[in-house]
Amino acid sequence: MTTTATELTVGAWPDCAPRLLRPPGAGPEDYVEYAGAGGYRPLTDVDALLQQIDLSGLLGRGGAAFPIGTKLRTVHAAHHRGSETVVVANGEEGEPASVKDRWLLRNRPHLVLDGLRLATAVAGASRGFVYVSDQKAAEAIAAALGELPRETFGATEITVVTVEPGYVAGEETAAVRRINGGPAKPTDKPPRPYEEGVTGLPTMVSNVETLANLPYIHEHGAREFRSVGTPMSPGTFLASITGAGRPAALYEVPHGAAFSDLLRLHGLTNDEVTGVLMGGYFAGLLNTDILDATLDHESIRRLGSGLGCGAISILTDDCPVAVAASVMSYFDRENAGQCGSCFNGTAAMSAVTSALRDGVATDEDVTRLERWSVVLRGRGACGTLDGATNIAASLLRQFPQVVARHLANDCLACRTDAFDAVRPYEVEAVARS
Repeated sequence: MTTTATELTVGAWPDCAPRLLRPPGAGPEDYVEYAGAGGYRPLTDVDALLQQIDLSGLLGRGGAAFPIGTKLRTVHAAHHRGSETVVVANGEEGEPASVKDRWLLRNRPHLVLDGLRLATAVAGASRGFVYVSDQKAAEAIAAALGELPRETFGATEITVVTVEPGYVAGEETAAVRRINGGPAKPTDKPPRPYEEGVTGLPTMVSNVETLANLPYIHEHGAREFRSVGTPMSPGTFLASITGAGRPAALYEVPHGAAFSDLLRLHGLTNDEVTGVLMGGYFAGLLNTDILDATLDHESIRRLGSGLGCGAISILTDDCPVAVAASVMSYFDRENAGQCGSCFNGTAAMSAVTSALRDGVATDEDVTRLERWSVVLRGRGACGTLDGATNIAASLLRQFPQVVARHLANDCLACRTDAFDAVRPYEVEAVARS
């Protein structure tokens, strides 16, 4: 059984011109190529660009799907009230099953930096940061910054900040805390970073894929950006696909595409799929209802899940109970250790899901797991505990018959060769374009 992806293929969606990916074999992009293709276009009207970003409906690609225009407008307003402001390009890819941010940073560093340039200009930021844990990504960004003419960012100072990788390290308050010199662990909210962030200044923290969409909007406008996708989920997104015993893949997918079409692109059929792990580890498990769904925020929410960061792990032979147990064990190890509800809650839920996988859980254990999946939601400083409750709740809701078989110790797969991974469906290798 394959629990870690060591190969990566990269591909665009048929009949949809890529906006973020590069053609296979193109290699990493340097300044001359990027600028020669129209990158780093002069920005002559900040207010007009902000209006276009608002009209584009661009949603954050880091997991929360929050409108980027709202974040930018809030920090922009703080600048006009006389405050210094900061923008952080968040490339700390905490989800092990996600690879999109590392790929962009390594292969299209100038696209990311151009997006950061536009965001800092709109925000009136005096400082910008690129926050990463992947060493090769940090090197690519540093090299790209070294290629830029001095005037590219104007008076805005850009700094690359590296951090040890970790599930919580990419949370926006953890990023701010690390940049401020502390540990990369979340803080209580409020205040949010846009209120009080880096050195106490209003700070916009935005995922690097989100920022990478800004140059397209700047060049083509909101109407063209919305020419693909759905009204509520416009544009394309980068989907990290793992599982099913196949090499990992990174596809640029138009929102609203059929999940079954994604399977075909990945070389799979509907009949092979028993479910998925959605949004990295955060959004939980889905059963075969996903086969009739489209890949947009509104459709996946109706199934009780979410697109999250666009990472989708496909289950074929892997038992969903064993997958849930492995993910829950990861949450137990990776939580920040700051909130008692999360520290104790993830440990308790991990113990039950592991017992269920091993065929030794009781009905009372499952009843407790169901209760914890409700009462623990929203009680941590960050999303880790919510991710754990999503795993528990979705397992019980989406796969009741599989859970019942485990209560009877009647899962042949788990009795003979149970799925078990320290970092389930992790993407280790990041092939260059």
